[in-house]
Amino acid sequence: MTAATTPASAPPLPLAGIRVVDLSCFLAAPIASMFMADFGADVVKVERPDSGDEMRYWGNDKDGVGLYYKVINRNKRSVTVDMRTPFGVEAVKRLVKDADIVCENFRPGTLERWGIGWEVLSAINPKLVMLRITGFGQTGPNRQRPGFGTLAEAYSGFAYTNGFPDRPPILPSFGLADSTAGLMGAYLCMVALQGRANNGGRGQYIDLALYEPLFTLMGPHAVNFDQLGIVQERTGSLHNFTAPRNCYRTRDGRYVAIAGAAQSTFERMCEALEIADVPKDPRFLNNRLRLTNVHALDQVMAEAIARLDYDELLRRFLAADATVAPVNDIRQIYEDPHYRARENIVTVDDPELGGPVRFQNVVGKLSATPGRVAHAGPKLGIHNREVLVGELGFTEDEVRAAGLTL
Repeated sequence: MTAATTPASAPPLPLAGIRVVDLSCFLAAPIASMFMADFGADVVKVERPDSGDEMRYWGNDKDGVGLYYKVINRNKRSVTVDMRTPFGVEAVKRLVKDADIVCENFRPGTLERWGIGWEVLSAINPKLVMLRITGFGQTGPNRQRPGFGTLAEAYSGFAYTNGFPDRPPILPSFGLADSTAGLMGAYLCMVALQGRANNGGRGQYIDLALYEPLFTLMGPHAVNFDQLGIVQERTGSLHNFTAPRNCYRTRDGRYVAIAGAAQSTFERMCEALEIADVPKDPRFLNNRLRLTNVHALDQVMAEAIARLDYDELLRRFLAADATVAPVNDIRQIYEDPHYRARENIVTVDDPELGGPVRFQNVVGKLSATPGRVAHAGPKLGIHNREVLVGELGFTEDEVRAAGLTL
């Protein structure tokens, strides 16, 4: 797997010179700032003294060091500031004075109550862009409800459609709503920066609710209800507009995923499985007919695939140019030569973990100025002296008087 390296002659990264102040915790907004840090933004993460971001205690740890924190907060600098104190308020004001973006995900009104809300910060720095991610947004009757990703996954309509028709809805096995909100948040920050350039240098705030990106990505279920009155129900891995489509078990116990919406794809798939007559069946002549008879088709495909071992099935599908992919677990991903060739997993040294750590690399490959992972998530407060004293001008005595370490 690739190691994190940056050639000395490499051009500046696309977001070099952009300063991001990350006041957020947990997942969605830190993911947004992670994407910006990956492409060169200087992200200063403000954490609570002593405990830090609660992400440090989420999920698995190694010797007390939270592993997911290391991924989400890579490339960032960590300072410890209590934003509820006069020193913390002053520190945030100094941080945003020359910043481009602030990320926060507190309940509406929280920063205002502490004296560092949008009106205060934008008066200090009129060019400022503020990303505000909350469970239900800054407006509407639910604005003051506590909101986390799990609630957003239910509220967006996703959970209702996920699972099997005879079983309860299934929530995703990872932070789907948080991750999609983080992606959207990073994108909207870039939109707002371009808007600033087109608007005489004036910044603005971004009001993003956790459930909104996932609702948008839910596909045609909104328009189908509007125009046809259809309420999308749970169908397992079967699809409402493609057949065949499912995960199937091979003879030796591996699982593969296939999808054959195009007629030619479906025919090649059946050729590889030696069931070439199936596409001629009146029930399966085209995709609409296959959808009408989806359960019968699913049984045919399952039986044909179950007769073959995984390696033989893959050989046949590739020879026939038919679509198939293994249902990988993470061990298989680490062993996959394509992941290795694409450098999808990066290796960086981490002093806190006492050696190298591997995790997902930067998403997307820019031909001239690709992103990079310089380091994993930082040790709590390790940049206090560098930022609070060296850049914000506090004295060491002032920092220590605030109960912070240097």
